[in-house]
Order: sequence, then structure tokens, then C-alpha cells
Amino acid sequence: MKVNAGNLKKGDFVYYQSEVWQVQKADFYSPGKGSALMKARIKNLLSGKNIEYAYKSNEQVEVLDVQSIEMQYLYHDNENLFFMDSRTYNQFSLPLNIVGDVYKFFKEGDKMYVYIHDEKPLTVRPPLSVKLKVVEAEAADKGDTVSGAKKPVKLETGVTVMVPLFVKVGETVTINPETGEYTGRV
Repeated sequence: MKVNAGNLKKGDFVYYQSEVWQVQKADFYSPGKGSALMKARIKNLLSGKNIEYAYKSNEQVEVLDVQSIEMQYLYHDNENLFFMDSRTYNQFSLPLNIVGDVYKFFKEGDKMYVYIHDEKPLTVRPPLSVKLKVVEAEAADKGDTVSGAKKPVKLETGVTVMVPLFVKVGETVTINPETGEYTGRV
């Protein structure tokens, strides 16, 4: 389906140079003189490469009709993540370089949304936050009361993140998987 580039928004999937790209960021820009532009950062879903591209706001852009289907995360190997559609039991794989480092916060069995186009998975929509158990943490030094002081901890998925000094082994923390930032304790 063709739409005006001025209507592009983050998360849309577009055809560009005969490949599928996802809009990572879209900003309307009016230089004062000349025509308005839609500056977009788009990510190639085959190579994982990001580029900046400026569309004329009245330019027609091919936007793909993409479904968002809830699936269960099964596991990953050195190259792919594997998901299952719980309704049909169909399994899908997505390359790690397409999904990015957010997969390090996924637990086997987690439910998440996978974008599908023409029966093929494009990428995953990461959850806004994940709850993970702390499995390794150093004890905080007594008297270390520097405001906002942080320490590294290892989470149950094996990823290491920075958290406040008061977090202990066995506690469950919430993390934003896109940024890897601690957002709270459960």
C-alpha cells in the first residue's frame, strides 16, 4: 500500500531498494524554503544495517501490510532465535543480527510479538520491560552512599547489567531490553 512519506512513523515497514526496511525514527523537517521532508532512520531487515534517508513529504512510499502475532520464544543458537505460534504450532526462526541484542533479555517460554509479512517473520517487537532474577552480585561496600552508585549484576539469562547498590542475589529486577537499563525491583 502506498502512503505519503509525511505519514511515516516509527515501526512502519517499507520497501526501499527492493528490500524490507523498518522505520526506526521519523522526523518531519521543514527547511523554510523548498518542500518539507520526512527524515527517517531505517533498518534493513536482511543485513541489519541502519541508514538515514530523507523522503519528500509528498513522495509515495510502499508500506507493507504486516501482522503482529504473539508467539512463544523457544531458544536461540549461534545464528537464530526460534519462536512458536501457540495457535498453529508453526515454528519460525529469526537471525540474531536482525533482532539485535534485545534477545539477551529473553527467557525461554516468554511470550512476545513477531512481525509477519507474507507468512515470513520479519523481526520481533521487544517487550517494554522484562522481569529477570539476579543470579550474581557483589555485596555493596558499607558506607558507599554515593548518590546513584551502581554495580554490575548477572541476570538469569546470562546478561550483565548495572543496578543500584542495594540489589541482591535472588531478587527480581525489571529491565528495559532495548536499552539494558534497570527500571526497578519487583
